[in-house]
Amino acid sequence: MTFFVDVTVRGYELDTQGHLNQAVYLQYAEHARWELLRAAGLPQEKLLAGGVGPVALEATVKFRRELRGGERVRVTCRFVYGEGKTFEVVQRILKEDGTVAAEVTGVAGMLDLTARKLIADPAGHLASLAERPDLLSG
Repeated sequence: MTFFVDVTVRGYELDTQGHLNQAVYLQYAEHARWELLRAAGLPQEKLLAGGVGPVALEATVKFRRELRGGERVRVTCRFVYGEGKTFEVVQRILKEDGTVAAEVTGVAGMLDLTARKLIADPAGHLASLAERPDLLSG
């Protein structure tokens, strides 16, 4: 199951053409990532207390359909782990009818906040801290 959060497009997030400002798509994606971590039992304060924090290394947004004020959207989020210190974050912003409004993909890692270096095995490390590790491997 892919994790998701629902968001309503707010009027102050619109650009001069009356559709969602391009930077806000990234804010919606980040909100969904933090909500996924929180739902897994990893709120920001727990990660910080454990000496680690998520770090975005790369982000790509493909805009597919415009979003306008008042529209409700679903923002999906799943982490795809491979080998090494980074993992892929795959997200979609969907209109109520299921139409893809945007695709957001990125590369992330978990930063050791003392050493200021990426930790090895981010999947295993997150799973060891999480109350719901099943949510972290979508």
